Amino acid sequence: MELEAIPGVGTKTAAALAELDDPERALKTGDVAALARAPDITEGRAASIARAAIRTEHDDPGGFLATDRAREIYRGVLALLQERTVTTYAEKRLETFYPSPRSSRIEEVREFAERALERDPDPAVLEALDGVEPLSAPRDVAVRDRCLATTDAETYAAARDAVPELPVEVVDDARELAELARGYSTVVALDEAFAGVAVEGDVRVEPDALDRPAEVVPERPLAFFAANRDCLLAAAAVHRAADLDAPLDLDELAAALERVDEDGAVAGDAELDRLTTALDDLDAAVGAAESVANDRMREAIRERDVTIEGSDLLSLVERGAGVDSLLSRELADEYDAAVAAARDHLVDALDLDEGEAEVARRAFPDEPTFPVEREEDVVARLREQLQTAKARRAERRKRELAGTLADHREAAERLVDAALELDVELAVARFARDFDCTMPTFDGRGFEIEGGRSPLLDVPVEEVDPVDYGVSGVALLSGVNSGGKTSTLDLVAVVVVLAQMGLPVPADSARLQRFERLHYHEKTQGTLDAGAFESTLREFADLTDGASDRLVLVDELESITEPGASAKIVAGILEELHERDVTGVFVSHLAAEIRDVADYPIAVDGIEATGLVDGELVVERSPVKDHLARSTPELIVEKLADGGESGFYGRLLEKFDQ
Repeated sequence: MELEAIPGVGTKTAAALAELDDPERALKTGDVAALARAPDITEGRAASIARAAIRTEHDDPGGFLATDRAREIYRGVLALLQERTVTTYAEKRLETFYPSPRSSRIEEVREFAERALERDPDPAVLEALDGVEPLSAPRDVAVRDRCLATTDAETYAAARDAVPELPVEVVDDARELAELARGYSTVVALDEAFAGVAVEGDVRVEPDALDRPAEVVPERPLAFFAANRDCLLAAAAVHRAADLDAPLDLDELAAALERVDEDGAVAGDAELDRLTTALDDLDAAVGAAESVANDRMREAIRERDVTIEGSDLLSLVERGAGVDSLLSRELADEYDAAVAAARDHLVDALDLDEGEAEVARRAFPDEPTFPVEREEDVVARLREQLQTAKARRAERRKRELAGTLADHREAAERLVDAALELDVELAVARFARDFDCTMPTFDGRGFEIEGGRSPLLDVPVEEVDPVDYGVSGVALLSGVNSGGKTSTLDLVAVVVVLAQMGLPVPADSARLQRFERLHYHEKTQGTLDAGAFESTLREFADLTDGASDRLVLVDELESITEPGASAKIVAGILEELHERDVTGVFVSHLAAEIRDVADYPIAVDGIEATGLVDGELVVERSPVKDHLARSTPELIVEKLADGGESGFYGRLLEKFDQ
């Protein structure tokens, strides 16, 4: 599929989509999650692109929803579906479903819907879905403790592109490579020429390193899994709760995720934790060790009487000796004990290993001094040793863990995508259960609905009276005010829209032809002025010129002008539609008048009121075929006539039969 051939996809968007692993598959399947992984593509934009791609794939010209009211019906049923999603992804994904005249698209969605109807909207699954969202790209990863090195300009450029997370340095010889090794904990040399060169420090010669970015920059996969840890765990919970086949071992994934902290660092490694703690506590531990030594020395000095002969004092002064010499002569043993205690405290407080302890012990001098003070250069060497050990340990553990996780990235993406798609399926399943839906059939002409209940009515579905209605050709629908004529039109529109979306419909059964367009004209509010009247006539003139495979629903067109003229206009429109074998339903209070002026026997169906109870109409909601329904005024007169109080009502009732 040519990306720029998709309506609405320009050069910039096409370039972003091209960065995906398989943009064509994502577009054909409406995979909003995959499309949203492209740079600067939001879920909403991804849904719009997917919808356009699907239309292109099925050669769908669009425009099925030919009127504002038809589009309102679509938005209404789409909203009901979206209300039953848990994730924002599923809400956007449902926007890729639209009513289409193309059988290939309808069948494609029907296959999806039939799978969806087999799903069980288990509360445990819905709860787990609450934590699932499309995988996010991790923040930019920058690594400064190691670098890549090369002597070649082309290799340099390739390394910058392949591994932007690491510094890349150009060197001329082994000497410059050695200089790099003093500034970085690890240097990866990309040139075979450096093989066998002895350089102090951690220098690795890996000419194929750019082919293994996860090993060179383990932070890359770790950052991805750290950024998406909660989502992945939630997706795993969805698979367990829904008993889905997972694309990877869920226990192994959970164990690996436990080893990555929220910053992408390795967690749960005792040695790494020890080194980190030692570095964090180094200054405090050295200070505490100094205090240990000095407290002991003070106590020793307080407890001893030091006597110096005059000649000894004179000798010390003449030699320029100070208190250190005095300590060396009089308190040497106490000093040794105090320093030994300080050294032991430092080693124990930082939990140092044998090599580190050897350096740490040199942090306090052997020569007596008071107060006892650290050797700053030794402390600096210890810090550097700990930092180097930590960096190397962290990198080694990162490489090991990244090697495991990098192999799972594609499977992890499928894990999340499957959970998100499950939410879409469950939304359809919940909609079907909530409104007692069934899959419709496509056959014959017109439509036939049995036990239909409009989900757009502002009452609980269980309180909606089921409606049976079918039309093949053009029919007038008559009936009392508030008898359900408009809601019947809405029901027909809902069934057609959902059916041609490929989804289940709110009825016990439904059969319809595959329509090319849906024209639904709602009731006009008040008589139109001359200009609006002319515009409306032009609109219906265009309507009568269209193809036969359309569904036309019109609600009380007679309100556009005077009743006498309206009857003639509606009759003329019906005649034109009848000639073209269009399926249509026109709701009208002028059914009798329209039938009288039409030049062919127009079918008239009626929603009949069976009477009045406490001033409320009792209505049989299913239209009666070939029946002109009585009006509300007639029912009221009939009720009064049955009272027998006056012959006036009886004579008035006779007028309705004339």
